[in-house]
Amino acid sequence: MSQISRKTEHIVQGQPTRDGAGVNLIRVLTQQWQRRLDPFLMLDEFRSDDPNDYIAGFPEHPHRGFETVTYMLAGQMRHKDNAGHEGVVGPGDVQWMTAGKGILHSETPEQVAGLMHGFQLWINLPAKNKLAKPTYQEVPSAQIPVLTSSEGHQVKVIAGDWLESRGPLHRPDTEPLYLDLQLQNDTPLFVPIPTEHNAFVYVVQGQPLVAGQRIAPRRMAILSNDTQANGVLLQGQAGDQLLVLSGQPLKEPIVQWGPFVMNTRDQIEQAISDYQSGQL
Repeated sequence: MSQISRKTEHIVQGQPTRDGAGVNLIRVLTQQWQRRLDPFLMLDEFRSDDPNDYIAGFPEHPHRGFETVTYMLAGQMRHKDNAGHEGVVGPGDVQWMTAGKGILHSETPEQVAGLMHGFQLWINLPAKNKLAKPTYQEVPSAQIPVLTSSEGHQVKVIAGDWLESRGPLHRPDTEPLYLDLQLQNDTPLFVPIPTEHNAFVYVVQGQPLVAGQRIAPRRMAILSNDTQANGVLLQGQAGDQLLVLSGQPLKEPIVQWGPFVMNTRDQIEQAISDYQSGQL
């Protein structure tokens, strides 16, 4: 099969913001892009070696109607929720939480100094699953495949498939692909992406070429949708790091109010009411 690369449609610069109890982070995927990048709702990067930027963490807060995926590169974060789940996400680990009908959880740094670096991704749930029972999955780094491409690049498969290898995390409706790529040389790398998916590339480090366009660090390159294009061509230098994400769009209404993402305003008002009455 011939390799036809998608093009870069938009370049989005992450916006500095504060969340939780004052955690400094870069918000890359905002509400502005939710429909364009359906089923993805949000992507944050937090990266600092200053404890004042992260030590307060994210005290207990609610979620309903979507999934959160936390991926740590450095540092440790303790998760605790009202469904009885608790665990520490360390370097290279992934935590995948399905909020479903509702969950209260907190995320607290397990360190008082040093580098804290990671990402939180929000993925929408289909209407049929928005009120499902909450679930929680913690995947240690050792259980996430790290492969070497024929070009010599390192490919970490967090979710979805890379050629013949499967990552540990799968969802039947949104079919997310989540790859962490560490380039080892300047040989081009073609990353297969299902033609029907919405997709983007986030540059963590370096200034690689994404579909022939140079992208600076902490920028998101939204990839064009093209039924003839079956992937994206990447090229950079040793040390460049990129996240490649794609997903099957749900094509359902998106109504968000803070930590609740539903399909109608009435459902949002019900979520607020349930939270205020202690029913999450």
